[in-house]
Formats: sequence, structure tokens, C-alpha cells
Amino acid sequence: MDKLNQYRSLVKQVLAEQSQHQPIHGQIEVQLLCNESQDDYQIFHLGWDEDDRIHHCLVHVRLKDGKIWVENDDTEVGIANILVELGVAKAEIVLAYHAPYLRHFSEYAVS
Repeated sequence: MDKLNQYRSLVKQVLAEQSQHQPIHGQIEVQLLCNESQDDYQIFHLGWDEDDRIHHCLVHVRLKDGKIWVENDDTEVGIANILVELGVAKAEIVLAYHAPYLRHFSEYAVS
């Protein structure tokens, strides 16, 4: 399996597992969105918590320029940490939610 297909498979696996976690408050639906044609993967929370409308992107991951770009990650464990545990090198993961000028301070890819 080539690298890009391996990354697709791993990202879908990790997000599918994370999407099984149901929020404890409100009537919240968890949606896993996988757009393989654009290599865009997201977990959304949708619904209501009492009078508050919930429409929140919990996780957003893209495959871009041969790397895994974590655009947003509001999980407790961290999607990048799980991917590293599954064998993805930190140099192959961009923490895109950090400003570009700060990324070189982490062990992860800059771009």
C-alpha cells in the first residue's frame, strides 16, 4: 500500500474510533465526514444542549502535499498522538492549528 493510501486508511480508522465517543450533555449527534476525493476528514457534533445550538467541528484532518494536516483537534488524547502510536512519523504530521511561525518549536512537521 502506498503512503497516501496508508494515511487515508489510518485517518479513517482513528476518526471512526473517536466518533464513537458520545457527548454526555444534551442531544448531540456525532457525524463522521469522509471526503476521500478531496482527502478531507472531519468529526462534527450537531444538536442541542438545553437552549444552546451545537454545531462544532471536533476534528478536521486533511491529506495535503503527502502529509497529514491536523487542522483542528478538540479531542482529549490528540489525533496526532494516536497517529504516532500507529507508526506515522512526526515529520509526516503538520499541526496546522498552530501558526506557521510556531510550528518549528514542535517535533512535528512545519508544512
